[in-house]
Amino acid sequence: MNKSMLVGAVLGAVGVTAAGAMATYSLVKKGPEVAEVTDVQPIKQQVKTPREVCKDVTVTRQAPVKDQHQIAGTVVGALAGGLLGNQIGGGTGKKIATVAGAVGGGYAGNKVQEGMQERDTYTTTQTRCNTVHDLSEKVVGYNVTYSIGDKVGKVKMDHEPGSTIPLDENGKLVLSQAQNGQ
Repeated sequence: MNKSMLVGAVLGAVGVTAAGAMATYSLVKKGPEVAEVTDVQPIKQQVKTPREVCKDVTVTRQAPVKDQHQIAGTVVGALAGGLLGNQIGGGTGKKIATVAGAVGGGYAGNKVQEGMQERDTYTTTQTRCNTVHDLSEKVVGYNVTYSIGDKVGKVKMDHEPGSTIPLDENGKLVLSQAQNGQ
């Protein structure tokens, strides 16, 4: 047999053996391909959502004052008091009674008009608003319990894993959604 043929046969046999070993290795893997999910608990966060609540309320207000110094009441009271004072007595007493009646009537008229102005009110409707917060819950992740054979572990995930979690070639969990096809 020729030396080069012998080398070729040996190299061919080595190649076929290596290919067979690789094929056998790929068929007989080291461990499991997935972790079994045994429990999934959602992680919830409370969220406050503001909203404005408005309602109409009846408001009583004092009417605008047209005669702030109550001049009309003072004048009318002074005239009425002066006329009444003029009816009393005679001579100088009549003059004193007229002046006293005018002063007293003016003061009384002023106070009467002031009281009337304070009681002069009107009602109107006014809208009043305030902010209230609605509470709700939002799922922010999941606490997942899994098992690989007889080993049990826990992991936090940002999505629901389903019934299994894929494992990489080193037996570690593949946690991202893009890699596990979800």
